[in-house]
Amino acid sequence: MRKILVVLLVVVLVGCTKKDGPVGDYSISTIDQEKVEITDGLWEDRISVVQNKTIPYGFRKCEEKGRMDNFLIAGGKMEGPVKGKMPFDDTDPYKVIEGASYALMNDYDPDLDSYLDSIINIISIGQEEDGYLTTWKTIDPQNSPAEWCPPGGRWENLDFSHELYNAGHLYHAAAAHYQATGKKSLLNIATKNADLINQVFGPEKLTIPPGHQIIETGLIRLYNITQKQEYLDLAKYFLELRGDSTTHELYGPYSQDHKPVVEQDEAVGHAVRAVYMYDAMTDIAAMDEDPEYKEAVHDIWNNIVNKKLHLTGGIGARHEGESFGDNYELPNLTAYCETCAAIGLAIWNNKMFCLTGDAKYIDILERSLYNGLISGLALEGTKFFYPNPLEADGEYKFNKGAITRKEWFDCSCCPTNLMRFMPSIPKYIYAREGKTLFVNLFIPNHTEISLDNTPVTITQKTEYPWEGEVNINIQTEEAVKFTMKVRIPGWSRNQPVPGDLYHYKQEYSGSPKIMVNGEEVSHFLENGYFTIDRSWESGDQVTVDFPMPVRQVIANQKVKADRDKLAFERGPVVYCAEEVDNSGNVFDFRIPEKPVLQSQFQPGLLRGLNVITAELPVVDKKSDKVDFTAIPYYSWSNRTPGKMRVWFPKY
Repeated sequence: MRKILVVLLVVVLVGCTKKDGPVGDYSISTIDQEKVEITDGLWEDRISVVQNKTIPYGFRKCEEKGRMDNFLIAGGKMEGPVKGKMPFDDTDPYKVIEGASYALMNDYDPDLDSYLDSIINIISIGQEEDGYLTTWKTIDPQNSPAEWCPPGGRWENLDFSHELYNAGHLYHAAAAHYQATGKKSLLNIATKNADLINQVFGPEKLTIPPGHQIIETGLIRLYNITQKQEYLDLAKYFLELRGDSTTHELYGPYSQDHKPVVEQDEAVGHAVRAVYMYDAMTDIAAMDEDPEYKEAVHDIWNNIVNKKLHLTGGIGARHEGESFGDNYELPNLTAYCETCAAIGLAIWNNKMFCLTGDAKYIDILERSLYNGLISGLALEGTKFFYPNPLEADGEYKFNKGAITRKEWFDCSCCPTNLMRFMPSIPKYIYAREGKTLFVNLFIPNHTEISLDNTPVTITQKTEYPWEGEVNINIQTEEAVKFTMKVRIPGWSRNQPVPGDLYHYKQEYSGSPKIMVNGEEVSHFLENGYFTIDRSWESGDQVTVDFPMPVRQVIANQKVKADRDKLAFERGPVVYCAEEVDNSGNVFDFRIPEKPVLQSQFQPGLLRGLNVITAELPVVDKKSDKVDFTAIPYYSWSNRTPGKMRVWFPKY
């Protein structure tokens, strides 16, 4: 991707960043996104599609569906009723602006920069004089756009109104836009709104928490820009209102408002609301150095990873309430696994890594990233999954009335969330702690950073996730001493996920090889990382070779839906069988004890990917064979809609 750096005078909490201030912070920080350029491979393709097709498509949809008109109507520049069907429709342009801002960091486009100025001007028209900004409440508060959302004036029915949710996405967009451009146009709108909310909510004021979380992390991002302590205090106040029945009538488990957040140890309720809240709790654990918050997020994370995580990195078992199910409730055909939830899970796990330095959190981020997250977006860039099931029968209309991806939804949170997240992926590749550089993701890229006060250029070349060799080249004008920590993924250590929810049928005896300047070095793991501590000179190269056999995965026997079944992985990628590739019904396949599995890269198929092939016995006809083809799960339903399966019965 073409890279033009934007000079900034601000540090923003985008993933997890180090800053100076009156409180603690993450000991580990991500490398600034504008310093990392993805140069090739799967993610260069996916991000380019999002920036060149998906984001412009999102802005067109916001215009077509009246999202922009609502700001003009609210500001008296147009006449008419509220347009749209959701009380949170304002967040669609906010999220696309956030994604477009990250796109500007990756590939500066003056036309896009100018277009954002015009959109922000329209948003400013919809803001009331005192800073209030939720257009449907300004236009016609006694007529809600959605039947399930009661009408009412400001701050009424906060469990449904989404006023504070709208504010949270505004703050995230404003922070990203300021980071990308240095302009304060959207930031001023956001801080004006935040100042109003700070006047309204608090002890001896209005003591009701947000219905749908995200304002908490939005406030923290504003705090990191402005250093206004009241923003950080309000974020924590909103968290601590939850479960406190002395302040309000509790919403219940659906909104994670059934007990105080520091007493929660199980992921319950609406999955997206939940991970947005856990994200904020992790910020507080770091910034306030709060041991209770730290213990709570660890307990909740362990519950998800050990009992509520689908193999694809998806979370949220039930369509009803878009919610987590019971422990080990992980259905396939009816799995919800909302795209927004996968995005929230990835963001949260990056912060958990920054809090602890443990690679297991990046393992979960990677699993979601390569599987249940990008599956939400069609390869061509303008069709979307809201849920991401692990099985399809070609009849069950799981995707908001469709059996395949749709162009838009009345509730379009998932399309616009993909637009805001995908261009930000460069910031997840590296992290640092003092003189230590963490290499977390294996993506072809080029970055320039300072280590031990010396400029260092790092170039990563790899065909990952299709091939396991990763080459990391160092260029520096003078020798520089620093520590490089290279993540050794759990899948390469015979552990698909931390814990016992999934395991490989057979352990693989091979192990990653690590070479420095062509010479293999002995190594041991610490928190999932191989450590190289040395004085680096220009031209030094680290090569990591991860063996990538096809692996068979078995679920914990407590997962009823997957008992006596197998799934296939290769590297970080989960595979599925799709009807279009297989002459037999994918529901008829049975996996024998020792299948002969082959893997091959096919550059002309689905924008280039590895496929797995085998000959399998036909059910009840042991003498006959049928060809079996599996493709990466993320790529399914990009051709002909039909049957699909991730988990296969054993023969």
